[in-house]
Amino acid sequence: MKSIAGKTVLLTGATGGIGVYIARALAQEKATVLAVSRSPEKLEQLCAEIEKTGNKCISFCFDISKVTELAILLEQINEITDTIDILINNAAIEKYRSFQNYTLEDIQSILTTNLITGMELTRLILPKMIAQNSGHIVNIASGSGKKGAPYNSIYSASKAGLIMWTDAVRQELADSNIGISVVCPGYTNAGMFHAFGLSAPLLARVSEPTEVAIAVIKAIQHNQPEVMLDGILTKLLFSNIQLFPKFGDVIFRWIGINKLNQTCAENQMSELSQPKL
Repeated sequence: MKSIAGKTVLLTGATGGIGVYIARALAQEKATVLAVSRSPEKLEQLCAEIEKTGNKCISFCFDISKVTELAILLEQINEITDTIDILINNAAIEKYRSFQNYTLEDIQSILTTNLITGMELTRLILPKMIAQNSGHIVNIASGSGKKGAPYNSIYSASKAGLIMWTDAVRQELADSNIGISVVCPGYTNAGMFHAFGLSAPLLARVSEPTEVAIAVIKAIQHNQPEVMLDGILTKLLFSNIQLFPKFGDVIFRWIGINKLNQTCAENQMSELSQPKL
C-alpha cells in the first residue's frame, strides 16, 4: 500500500500516548481517521484539531476491552462507512508489578486490551479485506516482547504474543495484497518512565512520539514486516538473547532496566495506595 491518502483508518487508543501522534500523522497523509478511545473529551479535542487542518477525523467513544462487544463498534462504524482500509491496534495498558503482586483482574485486563482485542478486531475486519484483496494491519508492540522486562511481565507476555501472532498471520497473507506489520517503539518520551520523571536505561535510545508515528506510516507504505526504533545496541542484544538468555539478563541489569522497572512498580503501587479525593 504505497499511498495512505483517501484511505479509511481505524485507530485504537487514539487519545493516549503515541496514539495522538499517529492520528495526526495519518491526517497529514490525507487519510480519514476513525479514532477510538474511552475518553469523549479527548476524542472531541483530537478530532477538532485534525478537522482544523482540513482533514477528517470521526470519533468513536468505546471501551475496546469489552471484546464481546467489538461487533457493536463495527456496526457503529458501518453506519458511516462500509470500508476499513487500515487497522492500527495501538491501545494498550501497562502495569508494573512484581509478578506475585498482580491480581487476576490485572492479568486479564492487560492481556485483553493489549493482545486479544487486536486479534478480535482483526478477525472481524480481515474477511472484508480479503474479499477486496487490499488492506493493512499494524500492531504496536514493544521491545518488551523481544526480551521479557522484569516487573512488567504481563505486558511483556502480551507484546510477545502480538509479535508472534503478527508473524504467523503475515505468512498466511503472503499471497494476498494485504499487509501486516508490527512496530516496536522502544523507549519514548510518552512512556511510563518519562511520566514518573525517571531516566531511560543506560545506552537506550529514546524516540520522540512523532518518530514512532512516522515509522507507522512508513510500515504501511512499504509493507514492512517489523520495525524497531531501538538503537543498534538494543537490536544486537535482541538478536543474541535467544541463544544466550543469561547474557541478556546480565545486560539488562547492567544498563539499569531491572532497577528502572522496579522503581516504576513501586511508584505505581504507591499511587494505588493513595486515598482518592
